[in-house]
Amino acid sequence: MKETASRETHVKETANHYLNRELSWMEFNRRVLEEAQDPTTPLLERMKFLSIVSSNLDEFMSVRVAGVVDQIKAGYTKKDFTGYTPAGLFKRIMKRGAKLVAEQYKTYRELSRALGKEGIHFIEYEDLNITQRKAMDEYFHNFMFPVLTPMAVDQARPFPLVHSQGVYLAVVLMKEEYEEGLENEEEPYFAILEVPSNLSRFIEVPVRTNSKKREYILMEELIEQHIHTLFSGYNAVSVQAFRLTRNSDLILNEEEAEDLLEEIELQLRRRRWGTPVRLEVQKGIHPYALAQLLDEFEVTDNIFEIDGPLDLSYLMKLAGSLKGYDQLRYAPIQQAYPAELDEAADIFGKLRQRDVLVYHPYESFDAVTDFICQAAYDPEVLAIKMTLYRVSGNSPLIQALARAAESGMQVTVVVELKARFDEERNIAWARKLEQAGCHVVYGLVGLKTHAKITLVVRQEQDGLRRYIHVGTGNYNDSTAKLYTDIGLFTTDKDIGEDASALFNEVTGYSAPHNWKAFGVAPSDMMDKLIGKLRREAENAAQGKPARIVAKFNSLSNQRMVDELYLASQAGVKIELIVRGVCCLKPGVPGLSENITVISIVDRFLEHSRIFYFENGGEPEIYISSADWMTRNLTRRVELMCPVFDTSIQETLINILQLSLRDNVKARRLQPNGLYERVQAGPDEPLRSQFEAMRISSWKTTAPEA
Repeated sequence: MKETASRETHVKETANHYLNRELSWMEFNRRVLEEAQDPTTPLLERMKFLSIVSSNLDEFMSVRVAGVVDQIKAGYTKKDFTGYTPAGLFKRIMKRGAKLVAEQYKTYRELSRALGKEGIHFIEYEDLNITQRKAMDEYFHNFMFPVLTPMAVDQARPFPLVHSQGVYLAVVLMKEEYEEGLENEEEPYFAILEVPSNLSRFIEVPVRTNSKKREYILMEELIEQHIHTLFSGYNAVSVQAFRLTRNSDLILNEEEAEDLLEEIELQLRRRRWGTPVRLEVQKGIHPYALAQLLDEFEVTDNIFEIDGPLDLSYLMKLAGSLKGYDQLRYAPIQQAYPAELDEAADIFGKLRQRDVLVYHPYESFDAVTDFICQAAYDPEVLAIKMTLYRVSGNSPLIQALARAAESGMQVTVVVELKARFDEERNIAWARKLEQAGCHVVYGLVGLKTHAKITLVVRQEQDGLRRYIHVGTGNYNDSTAKLYTDIGLFTTDKDIGEDASALFNEVTGYSAPHNWKAFGVAPSDMMDKLIGKLRREAENAAQGKPARIVAKFNSLSNQRMVDELYLASQAGVKIELIVRGVCCLKPGVPGLSENITVISIVDRFLEHSRIFYFENGGEPEIYISSADWMTRNLTRRVELMCPVFDTSIQETLINILQLSLRDNVKARRLQPNGLYERVQAGPDEPLRSQFEAMRISSWKTTAPEA
């Protein structure tokens, strides 16, 4: 596949026209934090949102900020298209990051008090009664002590490897003969201790029988109280937590790698020694301990002093483990099986009659699983071809594909080994599929395969027929319960021919295809999108109906932003539903006054990509795996698939309309890069995700926005 050729646009480039990608991402994470702060959100769900803030920030620091740090170290001083040099951007990120973390921990303290009122308490060792202390002492000696490994740092023992994002304790020690208050010129001793990640971070403390109260103590608190058992002959002057984040981005030389799988395994091992990017330390850390850490990690400008437990991502597991508090959670979603396929013994027979759309998580991912499983056991199926980007830990799809290969079917699986932070899991799946006899392909050199597509080729009475599933999200039955995504089943001939051609390009040496239906990145998707934006602009100039509605996760490609500006200036009404990063400034007179941008952050992660073009009164609608980001449009194999069925087009329009009408969880982007909540005003409150749970609300005609 070749990268799309560049085009000239006529927007006068100025940094004032754009919002910075990294700062826009920080505003997104602030919106996630707002969900943790929202008193109308159930309490345990607020804990989950607070956990997500931490996880998001970890990835941001280990990848995006790490990239900025690398540029600074390389002496790169050129401004990006938003007007920032790497050094200037880093300074702004740190300033906003400090405020975000301070607000995060303020929220943590508020949630802790609220949980206390519900009988759920985080307590310290000194607050335990005698019986509880005895139980915790026994727990420490029986389950924790054998696992702990104190690591001294001195001339004979250099600083040990500190794993990225692990919680450690920095221990400052003096020999026992040192008497407090006496003059002592001896330098303290220093050691570190990893808080085991394979044990529960939070430990439930026994309470009186029949008590409704639940009490928990953190593992590091218990270790600190028993630190003397690990350093006999020494007194601990201080014991405080720290946490290091390293650069976790993989640097691959794919063209020279003889075996991509082995190269990625090598780089995963090297990731452990990634350059330090961020240091988090417990508030009030001993000056000697801090000096030791700074000397070792050489992190001077990216230090966060934390007033509370380091790494709040553990709150996700804690919230999920609490039993008997259903009133503090969202009610379980009742997923429907798609009515068009419900109780269909023969999915293929149903799909020969009509195309079918599935909207997750409101409709069950079981429909996708059943489609692939039925294909795997169908003697008339000759071949199954599928892309896998992120798969769940115990995926039934893997079992089905393996079974199909073992039974003699031609099974081809494109496994993306470079899916960030899922590399090890995907390597394991790739090996399992190969052992079963599947043809496993790792994609194209220099490109990630991010398209979500399955092709089933079946022998039928009238010849071979192709059955295709195209999705906006991963083939992952776990995240399909948490993300909003679209899946399309079709037997359309043009889509089928394009699907075969796409797999031939990815697995073989086929020349770029003249796509009949698809837009495919990096070969032609951007050109096709720009062509459609320009067509809307021409229609607006001629007085024809012109409108664009696009829903995706991020918008950061400068050319796409410029083309949207030009369409706005031509009079096209543009409504964007962008969950995360957005580099476009909406509502700027003379530039983007016809553009609105909203972001919806709610119970489920908005993940579907839907593009609507008015086309002079003959609407075109596409679903896609791609966001409008440079990496998606130029460095990944992505797919944009048209929807031809008019009833499914109407359903997708209704989904878009629901999002546009949201006045509860929607925030509107302002020209200054900040977001303001959409106010209901005289309208009835409408929460798009909760409305969509009522299934019929998006399968029937929705009112105009």
